[in-house]
Amino acid sequence: MTDKPGWGKSVLGLFVVDADAEAAARAEGSPAEPAQPQPEPTPALAGPLTPVVNGAVDFAQVFASAGVEGDAQEQVEKARALLGSLPAETPDAVKKQIVEASLKAFGVPIARIIAAALAELRALEAYLQSGRADLQKTVEAGTQRLAALEAEMGRVRQAVQDATAEQDSRARAVNAEKLRVQPILEFFGQEAVAKVDSDSKH
Repeated sequence: MTDKPGWGKSVLGLFVVDADAEAAARAEGSPAEPAQPQPEPTPALAGPLTPVVNGAVDFAQVFASAGVEGDAQEQVEKARALLGSLPAETPDAVKKQIVEASLKAFGVPIARIIAAALAELRALEAYLQSGRADLQKTVEAGTQRLAALEAEMGRVRQAVQDATAEQDSRARAVNAEKLRVQPILEFFGQEAVAKVDSDSKH
């Protein structure tokens, strides 16, 4: 069976890029190959974004949110398990014959598995893009919030500085006024001052 020419380019954007090869290409000064357009846009995900729990993702939930039905997911899993059960040294051509024959025996059309696998890849890309969008929103909101908090902190610092400066001025003014009043009390003497102070409290 011969693959249709150019099919790889039509879905290139759905495959994982080899980071090491890409880094080596940059080091050699070779331009990275631009991603080719996908035949279909990534699907919209229904409901809230599937969370990452302890570093793991419930991909069945991700696929379901993109409209990939459970039976389609099972078919992809069945093909993956079948392929993984073959000895690693088995030639690729032989692997393909065995897998295709087995799937036909199970009554599972190969085209349906391919379509389901493509749907899963698009769902994963949509999940990744949605995560990027959520991250961007969080970063923007966080940046705005931090700026507001920093501005508020500046206002609080200024208020403390103003209050401190005001109290310093108040203390200097009060001390100066005390020095103006104190000679009067000293003139009349401590005994007279104590008596008046005592009488005023009764």
